[in-house]
Amino acid sequence: MNITRNLILLSSLWCSVSALATGFEGPQSDAVSRGAYIFDIGGCASCHTNKQPLGGGVELVTPLGTFISSNISSHQQFGIGGWTNAQFIKAMREGVSPDGEHYYPAFPYTSYANMPKQDLLDLKAYLDAQEPVAEATLPHGLTFPFNQRALLGVWKLFNTGDQWISDPSQSATWNRGSYLANGPSHCTQCHTPRNFIGGLQLEKGMVGNEQWPDGEKVPPLVDANQLGFGGWSQDDIAFALEVGMTPDGDFLGGSMSHVLENTTGKMTPDDIKALSEYLYSLNNP
Repeated sequence: MNITRNLILLSSLWCSVSALATGFEGPQSDAVSRGAYIFDIGGCASCHTNKQPLGGGVELVTPLGTFISSNISSHQQFGIGGWTNAQFIKAMREGVSPDGEHYYPAFPYTSYANMPKQDLLDLKAYLDAQEPVAEATLPHGLTFPFNQRALLGVWKLFNTGDQWISDPSQSATWNRGSYLANGPSHCTQCHTPRNFIGGLQLEKGMVGNEQWPDGEKVPPLVDANQLGFGGWSQDDIAFALEVGMTPDGDFLGGSMSHVLENTTGKMTPDDIKALSEYLYSLNNP
């Protein structure tokens, strides 16, 4: 198993070197290229690509009904190409559309609210530079009363947590990892249990979610009994985030396969290190 792991690690390192050579990692020279990396660490492709990139149409089947992701391409009519910067930021941070409608929290704006303005503007610059997709977004198929969008204003009053802030007692690397997990990469959205109306039970932490879409059970990232994930080293966590292999030689599957493909698998080595340091600290305070 050590030979297999070393071979995979070498392959991963080669991919990292290749990415550095093509300029997709490290300092970015303009808003579009910076936005491309933010798009990756946000995992946007996983939720908004079904038939065509950024065209939406991905279904999330939940106990509340079926959510369908939106078209976020640069199309003026069907996508977000006609949005102003202010409208985009309001949608990302407050979950409100340019028409004043509330977005459902299947769109994780409660995490994106933690992103600085410049990151959001860079992300929009990248999206605006992509090909438009002439594909209308289908309506959600939700049960009553969850299909009453106006009630989301009340929902937000009880299910919006405090904005993320850095912890001066921790290292810069730890704070970067905390920002990724609670902001653009939104680990909390998947690994934190939700209440009966879909709000995150943030006080419980990332102890897993038994009711993820399509009946999937999301495992915990916080393990008080030091079993499973709680027994992993920081290097184990980093290796799993990068290539998807667990310490016992198994591979991560389910929704995590999309995360590996579209999010953590595209992170810089520094961000992998930061995220693994933060996650390790949750189990080893």
